[in-house]
Amino acid sequence: MNLQSALRVGLAKVFVYALLALFLIPAVTYGFTLYAQYDQDASFVAGISQRIDAEKGMPPAEKQARKDYYRSNPPSTICDNSSPEAQDYREALCERYSDVWQFHMARLVSFWTLVAGGVLLLAVLGLGALAFADRTLQYTSFVTGWRLTTYASAAALLVQGAMAVWLSFWVTAFFFHKYSPKLVLLVGFVVLAGVLVAVRGIFKRVESSNQAVGELVSEDDAPQLWKRIRHMAQRLKTEPPQHIVAGIDANFFVTEAPLTVGNQTLTGRTLFVSLPLLRILDQAEADAVFGHELAHLRGGDTQSSARLGPKLVQYDHYRHAMRTGGLTVMVSPLLDLYRMIFEIALARDSREREFKADRLAAKLISPAAIAQSLVKIAAYAQYRYKIETELFGRNERHDDTTLGIARFVAQGLAPYAASDDFLDAMKTANVPHPFDTHPAMPERLRNVGMALKEQDYGAIAVRAPAATWVQEILTADAIEQHLWSDYEQQFAQDHERSLAYRYEPATDEERALVLRYFPPVVFALKGDNTVEVSIEGIRTSADETTVFWDAVKALEYKESSFGNALIVTHPEKNALGLGAKTSKIKLAGLKKEKDSFNATVGHYWQRHQIMRAQQQQEA
Repeated sequence: MNLQSALRVGLAKVFVYALLALFLIPAVTYGFTLYAQYDQDASFVAGISQRIDAEKGMPPAEKQARKDYYRSNPPSTICDNSSPEAQDYREALCERYSDVWQFHMARLVSFWTLVAGGVLLLAVLGLGALAFADRTLQYTSFVTGWRLTTYASAAALLVQGAMAVWLSFWVTAFFFHKYSPKLVLLVGFVVLAGVLVAVRGIFKRVESSNQAVGELVSEDDAPQLWKRIRHMAQRLKTEPPQHIVAGIDANFFVTEAPLTVGNQTLTGRTLFVSLPLLRILDQAEADAVFGHELAHLRGGDTQSSARLGPKLVQYDHYRHAMRTGGLTVMVSPLLDLYRMIFEIALARDSREREFKADRLAAKLISPAAIAQSLVKIAAYAQYRYKIETELFGRNERHDDTTLGIARFVAQGLAPYAASDDFLDAMKTANVPHPFDTHPAMPERLRNVGMALKEQDYGAIAVRAPAATWVQEILTADAIEQHLWSDYEQQFAQDHERSLAYRYEPATDEERALVLRYFPPVVFALKGDNTVEVSIEGIRTSADETTVFWDAVKALEYKESSFGNALIVTHPEKNALGLGAKTSKIKLAGLKKEKDSFNATVGHYWQRHQIMRAQQQQEA
């Protein structure tokens, strides 16, 4: 399945879930009230007809007229009947909170909830279409949709939750002539909790921060580079960046959003340049990349992203809260639908922005320069990712002082560029970027009119530049040395932590590493007893036994007035062969530390599962 097909399938699924979220409970409520009212009407008319027939002294014609009246005006319709002659009948049956009144109100509320759901769905689709139709209205469209869907989701929780509470009483009362107060209270509590989560999510403010790992390059550090950037900005008739940040990430970007670099937060226009990439690009190729990024500034792309970005972050936080808030999950599909539609619109717009920026860069410098820079950047990024993936996958601990990722990449790029793997990767490669979805590189090459042959990619990727902009940055070597040192140290630490999950362990050295991250944790129980959680399993001092992780299929913590316990489900069948075997780890006295105990057990069991999965993968 290709990306477009997968996207269509995903959108269709989300749309179906949104329909269920909007209409399922109201439709069930409406259908139940119609069914119940039909039954109540039939019972009422039958009963009143018997009473009328039993009346003595009433003429037959009057009896028939009265029976016809009640058949024409059953209880399900009388609450809406405002005629004076129906006043006594209406007051007798439609008293507030009476059964007839409740079913009448439930039918009305569910009907108008279905109507409101349809209007809301059309509004969401309309706002999504607006984001596709007019880029200048994307911000307004999203903020409007954000407010609409968040407030509507909270309202839907409240209204549909009330229906669920009402149904929890009346469905059992109607069909079985009894009800469960516990069920009603449980549903009511869950609904209330969901509404509180939704309301809190609406008013919660989320701090949005963009970070970049790098160091500022002042004009004194690179006067010629700054002069060149300003000259190109002037030719493009746009304001130049106020800051240049140099780093070792395999990308270039510009932003007008606040950007945190080290201990500083930069505001205004910032250009991020990659020192490793500048070392492989000649100055014309690098100029083409700068031109591409400056074109984003000229087109208002970065200004739009700076305004919209924080709103997207806050909306995504609200969606996450709805997905994980219990009952609130029932309204999350509507939020997901709008976000997905908008994301598709943004992705399409991003593609067009990239194509336009490439064409401007080609016009500013040359089509060949931008095409060659795309090939070199994609090749470097692909190979660096390959190297880092291979290094992280190794089962031996790395020494962060001799890791040398930059050296690995520099030495291996030429052989990689001559391999079949390289050509396969470049057919679908894109140029990495932290803020936008970039089109595949071959599409971008065609966009600037450069139909490069695939067999030429390798030669372009390893072509040594005659002069680079790195040579014009006086602090480049010091910045790279410092950043690579920090990066490789963090890489080695992350790799070591992953080994603590992968090792069984099999040797003393491996055991020491695993215990560094997963030491035995002891919790006090009643009396002098303890329970210990370790990489082997769970051991209690009371019976001096250990439940090993390989003997665990599932875990459930149960609280009881007779003492808390951990119920362990084992992989094997019970003695009768009728179900899973279980055992109980008694935890009497474990009260305040129960959350810490459960978190520790879950963490250590997860480690064991990851370790076994790794072994199966390597087998």
